[in-house]
Amino acid sequence: MAITFADNPQQDNIVSLRGISQSYDQGKTRIIEGLDLLVEDKPAQGQFVVILGMSGCGKSTLLRYIAGLQTPTEGEVLLQGKPVGPDNRASMVFQQYSSLPWMTVLENVALPLQFAGMSRADREEKAMELIRLVGLSGHERKYAQYPTLSGGQLQRVAIARSLLANASIILMDEPFGALDIHTRLQMQELLGKIWNEIHPTVIFVTHDIAEAVYLGDEIYIMKAPPSTFVEHIHIDLPLYRNKEIKRDKHFVEMVYHIEDLMVKVADMK
Repeated sequence: MAITFADNPQQDNIVSLRGISQSYDQGKTRIIEGLDLLVEDKPAQGQFVVILGMSGCGKSTLLRYIAGLQTPTEGEVLLQGKPVGPDNRASMVFQQYSSLPWMTVLENVALPLQFAGMSRADREEKAMELIRLVGLSGHERKYAQYPTLSGGQLQRVAIARSLLANASIILMDEPFGALDIHTRLQMQELLGKIWNEIHPTVIFVTHDIAEAVYLGDEIYIMKAPPSTFVEHIHIDLPLYRNKEIKRDKHFVEMVYHIEDLMVKVADMK
């Protein structure tokens, strides 16, 4: 059964997807059908929403709607109560490295403010604050390309740039999928630190269930096409976490529980 949401007049939503359907053949087949998602705005706390589901179910497509990169065939996409558009959209961190290799780390991070018309001195000052936050101090004058920077460092550039573009919400599409396990664990720790310090709303797509439980407040599972959300799990763990929690019995039980749900959802028609 699909999950449906009723609007609460007392609740401000930072992201609202209502009645979303997606077709690429004039409606003959639906990739997504009747999908709703409301992400509550939690000032001074933020929220970490994780989307799980098998490949091809439309997880990345949902992020593209919120980023203003794609429009659904049917339905409404609102960001902070207003339709998504050129002046109202969220930034996105992709799995593939997205920095401009002919520009330095500092120039890449400051790019959103350059497009906004801010002076060079002011945008570089603000960019340096984010560069320090993501642990790239000393690398700001290097070109943002591999192998000058490692894969993890290039993703730090993308995270810093996204936060500078819109610090209230950040979209992440399997951002650690191409990283080795050691770097991936480091990036999980970094993302947790950023979330604790800035309190953004993060909407995060991953296939890694343990990663989803470690980072997420709320987990939504999509079924195969025609896709919609069929499971919603609240992660009952402390709000602020460190890697030791992965050894906690309740954490392990949550991972197994979601694994079982994923198997059940995979069998849905």
